[in-house]
Amino acid sequence: MTTAVPPSPAAARTDLSVWPASARPAPDGDVAVGGVPLAEAAERFGTPLYLLDEYEVRERCRTYLRSFPDTDVLYAAKAFLCHALLHWVREEGLGLDVCSAGELEYAVAAGFPSDRIVLHGNAKSPQDLEAALRLGVGRVVIDSAWEIARIAAPVPAGTRQKVLVRVVPGVSAGGHVAIRTGTDDQKFGLSVADGGAEHAVARILDQPRLELVGLHCHIGSQITEPGPYVTALRTVVALLARIRDRHGTVLPELDLGGGHAVAHRPGETALDIPALGARVRRELAASCAGAGLPVPRLAVEPGRALVGPAGVALYRVLAVKRTGARAFVAVDGGMSDNPRPALYGARYAPRLVGRRTTAAPRTATVVGRHCEAGDVLAADVALPGDVRPGDLIAVPVAGAYHLSMASSYNAVGRPPVVAVADGRARLLVRRESLADIRSRDVGL
Repeated sequence: MTTAVPPSPAAARTDLSVWPASARPAPDGDVAVGGVPLAEAAERFGTPLYLLDEYEVRERCRTYLRSFPDTDVLYAAKAFLCHALLHWVREEGLGLDVCSAGELEYAVAAGFPSDRIVLHGNAKSPQDLEAALRLGVGRVVIDSAWEIARIAAPVPAGTRQKVLVRVVPGVSAGGHVAIRTGTDDQKFGLSVADGGAEHAVARILDQPRLELVGLHCHIGSQITEPGPYVTALRTVVALLARIRDRHGTVLPELDLGGGHAVAHRPGETALDIPALGARVRRELAASCAGAGLPVPRLAVEPGRALVGPAGVALYRVLAVKRTGARAFVAVDGGMSDNPRPALYGARYAPRLVGRRTTAAPRTATVVGRHCEAGDVLAADVALPGDVRPGDLIAVPVAGAYHLSMASSYNAVGRPPVVAVADGRARLLVRRESLADIRSRDVGL
């Protein structure tokens, strides 16, 4: 990822470049998102709190559809999942990518058409496959040779389940080693280099209850340039040509996955989606022409890029501690609602909201309330030197992989989610209570 260039102190107080497009600063030091002042939302719903800008999500869906015409755009539900969000992406014309029976059942219960859903997973359970077949999922992505017979066996006689094969194109891309999935040294997919992908294709073509409709690849996350996708595309098209030559089968679909980078801090590079769409479609047409193949139906799977920049997390400061040259600002959330800094070293740009200040900025580390030294939300960031308990801290680009990866560590309930639009705020997901946590404990 491109290294962020820190803004000047004055610019940092006004820079809303990574916030939702609706974000507006207020004279009293607050910020409004979707026409809703953040301090007002915090007072009404409490903190920690997640706000999700509905129009930002919808506009990002539309950007993908404009950038990838005649393409299946599938929202990667693992980024964040709730009924309202499913409703928004369905209304905007997107399909869905799920990774478990739980996500699948959740989506279908919310009214999402099962034939527009693709099921992924490197280790699908019997429950995952049972749900996929029972609910009529549109595609199952085969991730290993072991899955072929397991998927085929329960398919009802006289029917066929459409499947894709996830291949590993040997492309290393992504913002952190833990999210690079396009090489042979990780758990996903079947290798192109060692012949594993072609062997799986041959086995699937021999299964009368499976219909192989295409290939799939996902090379990583937080990818900032189109180049890695083009490299992967060329490798996969070459494989499509070999499948045609060896088996006489022309596969009609190609899924290039997601992993499109967003900027979490001013100065970082986000992937240009219109440029990606133009480049990928151009290269796909050229590669297929060179191989004598018809252009397959393309699919992409954005998750973070749709909902990440639409979310804002709000925290209340509980304590400020200065130790030597270091300042720690402790808030009422932490790694239980955002584990990404601990898992991936994710960096954010928190901001004081809700009051004016003329204090000079001071380097501080925003930490959570949990009993872990690694419970850090934002290390070495600029905050006003007079930050104090009771202040409100806002963290933009908080819509993806926060609550979807959250826990109830230390018996701290997960925060609520509130949608904002047109100056109105409405609760989407309520706060998790201690009663919710205790209800799972059945006793001695």
